[in-house]
Amino acid sequence: MESCSFLSSSVFLKPPLIPISITSIGSNWRSKKCKPDLLQVSALSYRNFIHFALTETRRHMGLVPSPLQEKYSSLTSRDGRTELQMLSFQAPKIRHLRTLSVENESMQVLDFAVFARPEFDVPIFCANFFTATNMNIVVLDLNPLHNVIEQGDYKEKYYRSLMPLGVKYAELFPWGGKLTSESLKFFSPIVIWTKYTSTIEKHDTLYSAFVEYYKAWLELIDQAEETDASQIMCNQEAQHKYLTWRAEKDPGHGILKRLIGDTLAKDLVRNFLFNGIDELGSKGFLDYFPQYRCDDGTVNEKRSIIGRSFDNRPWDESGEFIGNGKNLLH
Repeated sequence: MESCSFLSSSVFLKPPLIPISITSIGSNWRSKKCKPDLLQVSALSYRNFIHFALTETRRHMGLVPSPLQEKYSSLTSRDGRTELQMLSFQAPKIRHLRTLSVENESMQVLDFAVFARPEFDVPIFCANFFTATNMNIVVLDLNPLHNVIEQGDYKEKYYRSLMPLGVKYAELFPWGGKLTSESLKFFSPIVIWTKYTSTIEKHDTLYSAFVEYYKAWLELIDQAEETDASQIMCNQEAQHKYLTWRAEKDPGHGILKRLIGDTLAKDLVRNFLFNGIDELGSKGFLDYFPQYRCDDGTVNEKRSIIGRSFDNRPWDESGEFIGNGKNLLH
């Protein structure tokens, strides 16, 4: 597979971007007389989210660059209009902290995640934000390592104390619509899944949510104690299953493919965004999710095989699963 170290003339490595303030963006807009819509999207940058997360993490633990950082640092899209910036770190309790940000005049994207080492069963911190001129699509969650619908003890351990936080932001960010039953297994009762019109005010509220959710995650990892060998194996397989699902079914792959081409997109997804697929286990996607197997042995490209979605938040204020799924097949 072609790696990010060997790029065509239309996709090449770039040095990290110099942070740009909203003030400087405004000056550029006035001088170039850009459309107001472009100013709005450019102003809704996620760089301060990344800065906060890295600064706050360093307050809690020693954070060092991951070996992946040398290979995955920065890309420019094939048309030269879009910057992709990658950062990757690790720590004594963190297997992989990574961030991907995508910026151009009409789009801002942040894909930020933190995976604990298998010795700890803490949830996976997940922030996927997409901003366009008139629309924001947001997923912010402490993704459960183990299924909270089936394993009440895991839900009790990590989410009971966080439900007030989840309820607070569920009121500010209404449920974003259909979420398939297959995807739901990887979300927690405090997930923020929402869509809204892009505004500075909403962006500021999202930043507040990101800060509070990340501080909550850091408290969990601070308190986490190493478990026994059998549980470590369970944690490792659970994280591998999560990575395998995301690498195959994550809806953001289409954007990367359009920007940098299919080969580089697949490499970035498998070996950077969801790094660990080759190290944490040997099972493939169809081993975990056999219902997606086609007659010819390939993976069904549909998002949902069960054919059931959740139009409304399927958890109540106490974190109990209440369902109310809608059948997609009728």
